[in-house]
Amino acid sequence: MGTREETDATWQELFGFGQPYDDQADAIEAAIAAGRRQGFLAMEGPCGTGKTMAALTAGATLVREDEYERVLVVTPVKQQRRQFVADLRQLNAGLDEPLAGIALVGKRDLCPYGREDVFPPDASVHDRCEELRENTADLVESDGSSDDRPVADAVIRPRNDDIWWDPQTGSDLAKAARPGGVGQQAVAGTLTTAGTESPYRRTQPTAPDEIGGEDPPLYCPFEADWFARNKGSPIGFAAGEDSVVTAAEYLPGAVERGTCPHRAMQTLVGAAAVVIGNYNHLFDPASRALIEPILDERTFVIVDEAHRLEGRVRDLLSDRLGRQTIVQARNDCHQLRSMARQSPDHKREVRAHLGSQDVPLEAVDRARDFYDDLLDWLDDRIAAHLDDEVGRSWRADDAALPEHDLEIPLRDPDEPEPDELTRWAEQAGYDGDLFRQLDTIGLAVEDASEELGVGRTPVVGAAGVIMRRWWEHDHATTFREIELDHSPRDDQRIEGWRATYTAGLTLFDCLPAEALARTFEDVGGGVLMSATLEPLDVFTRVSGLDTLEEWDDDRDEHDGRPVLTRSYGLSFPPANRASWIVDATPFTARNRGDPATMEPLGTEWNPTRDEYAHVLRAIARNPGNVLIAMPNYREATWAGAYLDDAVEKPVLVDESSSSEATEDLKRDFFAGEGKVLVTSTRGTLTEGVDYDGAKLRAAAVVGVPLVNIGSPRVRAVQRAYGDVFGEDHAFEYALTIPAVRRARQAIGRVIRGAEEVGVRALVGARYTPEARHSVYGYLSPAEREEFVTMSSEFLPDQIDRFWAER
Repeated sequence: MGTREETDATWQELFGFGQPYDDQADAIEAAIAAGRRQGFLAMEGPCGTGKTMAALTAGATLVREDEYERVLVVTPVKQQRRQFVADLRQLNAGLDEPLAGIALVGKRDLCPYGREDVFPPDASVHDRCEELRENTADLVESDGSSDDRPVADAVIRPRNDDIWWDPQTGSDLAKAARPGGVGQQAVAGTLTTAGTESPYRRTQPTAPDEIGGEDPPLYCPFEADWFARNKGSPIGFAAGEDSVVTAAEYLPGAVERGTCPHRAMQTLVGAAAVVIGNYNHLFDPASRALIEPILDERTFVIVDEAHRLEGRVRDLLSDRLGRQTIVQARNDCHQLRSMARQSPDHKREVRAHLGSQDVPLEAVDRARDFYDDLLDWLDDRIAAHLDDEVGRSWRADDAALPEHDLEIPLRDPDEPEPDELTRWAEQAGYDGDLFRQLDTIGLAVEDASEELGVGRTPVVGAAGVIMRRWWEHDHATTFREIELDHSPRDDQRIEGWRATYTAGLTLFDCLPAEALARTFEDVGGGVLMSATLEPLDVFTRVSGLDTLEEWDDDRDEHDGRPVLTRSYGLSFPPANRASWIVDATPFTARNRGDPATMEPLGTEWNPTRDEYAHVLRAIARNPGNVLIAMPNYREATWAGAYLDDAVEKPVLVDESSSSEATEDLKRDFFAGEGKVLVTSTRGTLTEGVDYDGAKLRAAAVVGVPLVNIGSPRVRAVQRAYGDVFGEDHAFEYALTIPAVRRARQAIGRVIRGAEEVGVRALVGARYTPEARHSVYGYLSPAEREEFVTMSSEFLPDQIDRFWAER
């Protein structure tokens, strides 16, 4: 390891701007120190810290020193991915040898056929793409006897000497797909996407007879061209500004040259020094294949927006098996079985295809019976639950059913014991051996159905995978339930509760820390960062980082991979902001009462709601745009109705709605004169939205935005955290700290630049240091130092004074 001066000289040569902030320099050096020891840095830094450039500079330094081969960036926010691209280009602009970078997007955004809706409507882009890829691979497969293997021009090729395909066949297939190509009828027009014309016809071609044989399959010419190039990419890093390529470059570039854009991206990943993707690429087992080849000790990982890590990874690791999928899985088995009954010859064919995968026909019968019985059990269980919840009246009038989503827990959330479905299955004779075979049976059914020309897309393989996990996952860290999504359908053919709800079995991951730790073990080191990670000691525990750091009792020191922590405050001028904790009666359900039972203008309000009405009015009267975040959408509706009469500004009320409706609301808020926007702290407008410039002058968070603690799923999470982190910490780690991070994200929307001016307010006694169940200790050290506590009656005068001095 070099000296401090040598380290400074190295990273300062790479730093993309003139002079770093003091905190930024400290963060860079801490990240380099952690990375050199194959460790991690957990860093909290608010807007203005320069986290993106700091992390990239540290990673680039480690790559230049040959400590690592590459940097992998993952962030769940599109805006942040664009920021990493911009900062990497800024860093590269000052280098003689820039770091080759690529920004990833999903396959659906890149498939030329999928983008132009030319796939059959009953097939997903992913499934259709995979089918065409497999067909193409079968067509180009070679026995290696040909020595004449031309290689098309390719800027970048993978390091792979094991060539099992014939590039010439790939080239012939690509040429055959051109309008009027060999063996094809001339077709007017070519496939055009992303503003670029491809060399191929608009529809998927059928292989020429001389390649495809008597029954030639459909194939993908874009895939064929990739094989013709020996899995090379015709697009290189030079196509991107300052050697950083995005879909804006490699999508049209690959389409124009007739190569699969997704394959081009995949090839570039292996050659890049910096790869920028989303959480799915690293944490979702179903999406990780794209970057699997670079997940090793030579990769330095940057995890952005890390306060979202637990929730997002928990969702990624959870499984849902919809009722309709179970129906289709049963029908997949039934259809193959029916084919076998048509004649002795058909039975021999079916047995032969299944036997190639060591699956007897009787196993398909068993799987079909299981899925059929499972449907009966599921329907009966849902009906019984609805009888208990609303009475049997819903059977005659489905209008009596609740108009919201429902959870049906299949075990006591507080007791990690076998669930109802598992117990029913055992009693019905469906034991673990069957559950563990359902994925194998399903895949065999799918392969046999495809080979025998069964005319539908089977799902039984995917269903079997989930059912295997259902049996094998433990009951302490996973929770099993039935989900009823409220989705009314106007279809006379659908009766009973199915006309109101979409049902599914859910295997919910309660404790992502173990999976996170395994992921971090696979890489060399990294940085996990956010504006809201405090308390950092808790974050390192729930993210699995602490398991990488072992304690040596004999030496009284850590004897593993180090985990460093840093926490920084706002770097913008303190005089530009007012930061207050308003000591008002805790805004709990018990204290505030039910707004539905109270008159809109407060004639029947209780004292707590009356107190908050005065606070809301004072906050709303701040000049310019004001954001008020309530604990939930129901309370946001109440606050909006009150403020609409109490203040002269226009009042906009957010609700749980589509992303399009949210974008429209945001545009209305930003347009014209100052307005008040009332939303839920747990909504989409309180984080990940950049209210820069004069878009926001004040933000207030009312109450501590805890999730519904009565939810069975939430109770199961709390129990799992208690088992691992101790009962004393269960509620704190699982619920309170994530809620405070949400509140801190919301007030962080106000001050986004050095020239911005605004008011930040946390409203409720629980934010004060001495309150019962205080959350004051979960604020960052800088926030605890800066936020001033005041009584609610002083708030209007303090607001007036602050703005008068600006």
